[in-house]
Amino acid sequence: MNQKPTLHFLCGKMASGKSTLAKSLVKENNAILMAEDIWLSKLYPEEINEFNDYIKYSRRLKSILTQHIQDILLQGISIVLDFPGNTPSQRDWFRSIFESVEANHLLHYIIASDKLCKQQLKIRSKDKPEGEKFTTEAEFEAITKYFQPPTPEEGFNIKEYQKN
Repeated sequence: MNQKPTLHFLCGKMASGKSTLAKSLVKENNAILMAEDIWLSKLYPEEINEFNDYIKYSRRLKSILTQHIQDILLQGISIVLDFPGNTPSQRDWFRSIFESVEANHLLHYIIASDKLCKQQLKIRSKDKPEGEKFTTEAEFEAITKYFQPPTPEEGFNIKEYQKN
């Protein structure tokens, strides 16, 4: 294979459309999708009841998957990681993966207002997709206070999507 595989990852507020974008990226790039919400809901169906639980089990999942993701990239297969990249420390995990195997990377950054995200959250909460734990406006507020958009200093290849 002549072209290096690409690690695609996402940044955007809760309910901004990251999972929807991830699914389309899989098709566009002939890539494998790994979605944190699905993994967590299957591995820890009763354990995640609050945000701190999510943090604990998300860290555990990442430690399990890191080498697996690197192995797939080394086989020349691109991956879309539907894991949040909403803080510099979360984005550092993605960096550790693609740098260790010298893969290409692309950070897909969805820019959306709180108002739009809350509207989408209400719609999403009606159907409660598989693996969806956090669905209230109060949870949105609590989680969004940690959101930090990517900066040029982080040095990522970024593709922005403006949602209205």
